[in-house]
Amino acid sequence: MSHQVLYRKYRPQTFADVIGQGPVVKALSAVAESGNIAHAYLFAGSRGIGKTSIARIFARAIGTSANDTYEIDAASNRGIDDVRALRDAVSTLPFESTYKVYIIDEVHMLTKEAFNALLKTLEEPPKHVVFILATTESHKLPETIVSRCQVFEFRRPTLDILKELIIDIAKKEGYSIEPSAAELLALVSEGSFRDAHGALERGIAGLEGKKITRAHVEEATGAPKSEFVRDFVLALAQREAKAAFVALGEVKRRSFDARLFLELVVSLTRLALLEKMDVPSEARDQASEEDRAFVKALVGNAKAVVDSKLLRALLGAFDLVSVSPVQELPLELVVLDVTGEGK
Repeated sequence: MSHQVLYRKYRPQTFADVIGQGPVVKALSAVAESGNIAHAYLFAGSRGIGKTSIARIFARAIGTSANDTYEIDAASNRGIDDVRALRDAVSTLPFESTYKVYIIDEVHMLTKEAFNALLKTLEEPPKHVVFILATTESHKLPETIVSRCQVFEFRRPTLDILKELIIDIAKKEGYSIEPSAAELLALVSEGSFRDAHGALERGIAGLEGKKITRAHVEEATGAPKSEFVRDFVLALAQREAKAAFVALGEVKRRSFDARLFLELVVSLTRLALLEKMDVPSEARDQASEEDRAFVKALVGNAKAVVDSKLLRALLGAFDLVSVSPVQELPLELVVLDVTGEGK
């Protein structure tokens, strides 16, 4: 039996299967039930969050068969001749459905001339045609196109939603997974359902046994190892600039992603603050035994200072990581600011 990738295996087939897009699902379900179908919809949002999957579900919900549903990748069919061919095709009646549905993915990739040709079709579409335009960059679309569509903004899933998804699919696949391992996979996914499935697939690959551990996920995904994260947090808390730079040196030497490393550092620092305040928290309950032991020792360390100032400094580095010419530079600046060595 051929292997089926997790994203395809667990792709939602009905509105009830969709998670993390409640407002969109509610609105589209109401449209399908009412029968008041518009001629064009625009689905906008980041990659891998279900735009084309929900487009297919909506097509089925309004009674359109697979034979009358057409998917077009605008990235590879972006010219005026492609849109002219589309314009000719929409004029023919459906084979077996009330509507023909055209799903145009990455529609922002169309050329200016192609947009002009598409606009003519959107202005006077045949009654039997429904367009669903999907894009990750709606700001690149001409206003004339957007104004002729009903627009739906798709949300990026939260870390908790991705974490629960990963735990659920791992269970369905016959695996148990440590909560901290699921959280790391969710972080690696960067707000994408598709990437979450892919990350879990990498986490399962090469696994001996049926338990997915944090250490295995680190190895499988190339994520920063917990020991480097702990070393960095400890160095910051003790205001030891040299030790912090040594930890950052390991991040660079091993080509770890600086933003992911920063996210893990923030998560562990927050965990330490929660431990310090001794407040009930799901984050504390689901942390690994190693992290719980680390933050307990950190809070009890007379030389260490874990406070809101430290966490705020780390949060301030997020906006800089993605634009810095040197990825680890914002973290180096945090070290200098927190330890006072940059004065």
